[in-house]
Amino acid sequence: MLTLKLINEETERVINGLKKKHFKDAEEAIEKVQAVDKQRREAQQQLDANLADAKRLAAQIGSLMKEGKKDEANTVKEKVSKMKETNKQLEELMNNAQQELTNLLCQIPNIPYDEVPEGAAAEDNHVVKSNLKECVEGDTVGNWTANPEVKTAKLPHWELAKKYNLIDFDLGVKITGAGFPVYIGKGARLQRALINFFLDEARKSGYTEIMPPTVVNAASGYGTGQLPDKEGQMYHCEVDDFYLIPTAEVPVTNIYRDVILDEKDLPIKNCAYTECFRREAGSYGKDVRGLNRLHEFSKIEIVRIDKPEHSKESHKEMLEHVEGLLKKLELPYRILLLCGGDQSFTSSICYDFEVYSEAQKRWLEVSSVSNFDTYQANRLKCRYRNAETKKTELCHTLNGSALALPRIVAAILENNQTEEGIRVPKALVPYMGCDMID
Repeated sequence: MLTLKLINEETERVINGLKKKHFKDAEEAIEKVQAVDKQRREAQQQLDANLADAKRLAAQIGSLMKEGKKDEANTVKEKVSKMKETNKQLEELMNNAQQELTNLLCQIPNIPYDEVPEGAAAEDNHVVKSNLKECVEGDTVGNWTANPEVKTAKLPHWELAKKYNLIDFDLGVKITGAGFPVYIGKGARLQRALINFFLDEARKSGYTEIMPPTVVNAASGYGTGQLPDKEGQMYHCEVDDFYLIPTAEVPVTNIYRDVILDEKDLPIKNCAYTECFRREAGSYGKDVRGLNRLHEFSKIEIVRIDKPEHSKESHKEMLEHVEGLLKKLELPYRILLLCGGDQSFTSSICYDFEVYSEAQKRWLEVSSVSNFDTYQANRLKCRYRNAETKKTELCHTLNGSALALPRIVAAILENNQTEEGIRVPKALVPYMGCDMID
């Protein structure tokens, strides 16, 4: 969440940032935060003054009793007793104000960096790069599409999956429900090949592999900003108050909750393969067919914890890592800088990677790489000790998909189909043990 220091010292920038994110009633929300914070601070100041007075008066009682001034001592005792009652009321007022303040801050999103473009929705995102054709920097998605020449009609991945017995969507419905496919034979092998390939590439780039739980407590969900779950997208185990993770970002980043790190250890670079679970409430139609939108899917996540002055360089390195994966998989891709209105609740800046679907004639998002600045770290109380000043400061947190498997699988199947079968990208051949799916 936003820090009070930022809100109070750079109020105008915060309000303008919230407006860029299309957060309603930005001024009112910030004014409310400042009013409650003022109430909390005034109660704290009065309480501190009363406690100092009570300590001074308590010392007087002992002296008066020694001097035999019992009546005067009792008068002071009565005064101290009344102050204690006032102090209890002040403590209650302060605690209530603190709770209200926390609740208010949790409802306010992160503010975007200055380089984040204006815009209300996905159509306003900027295409910054593509390996299909040159694009003009700043072009919006609504003004820029790619339609590679296709010599023959291409089958969508769900038909290819059935043709080559790779994925059984109906069996998944039988076992669980829609959005839980069953991978079979070379389909399962392709999943495992991609997982191992992505993890090996992350290791080569200096990431330490983590194998975290796929179930987290509420404190972990709160720490990374998934809770409160405003959109109802997380699966909740109500009896134990646990949540199925929507991404490995949640458990991996929470490793550093309530931790003070040494500056020399930054940046910390972790990666993790997990199953991910999302309810995808309200999703329907052609966009959810096949692997396009699932309730359970595999994903490799990269997470960094860094100091503020280096986090932008870390973000750049993460973007280069994800782009390198798509190049090695020989997939048509483009990179988008998300506009303010299409950014997530917690991000300061986010780039999406999309691959082109030959058969569906549209772009499929396969990765989001975000810098959260201090927003998550403030919730997590994730700090580092400055080597020079010895003071503790909030870290910056970053994460990205490297990569999410379902749409990568869809793109591999659709873009590599031939009359003989589906060509396996060269980078995956050692992992698959074959160069053709037939």
